[in-house]
Amino acid sequence: QVQLVESGGDSVQAGGSLRLSCAASGSTTRYNCMGWFRQAPGKEREGVAGIHTGRGTTYYPDSMKGRFTISKDNAKNTLYLQMNSLKPEDSAMYYCAADSSSADCYRKFVSISYDDWGQGTQVTVSS
Repeated sequence: QVQLVESGGDSVQAGGSLRLSCAASGSTTRYNCMGWFRQAPGKEREGVAGIHTGRGTTYYPDSMKGRFTISKDNAKNTLYLQMNSLKPEDSAMYYCAADSSSADCYRKFVSISYDDWGQGTQVTVSS
């Protein structure tokens, strides 16, 4: 089973930026769909950004469009999340996820139904 390991989480002030990385132990090309999700204490897990690895199509909730950017580097087997203009409400544990069972990545993203998950990396934004 491919392992997903997130890194890059940190404590930053509001307005700052972070880039999260998700390193896969195997090739990311085996996955059709990859994405970033987050969960704050007492809240449900929510989608942050998704990507169809073959087509490059990306998906973002309206609240994150323009601030967050998902990208991948197949040569490095790594998925990235660039986060700009961070707000205190962005504070959460951020998880990387991947799925190879379907090419309907939009449905996978909105239903948060991915097969493989990382352990998460903590992002804390102070005001």
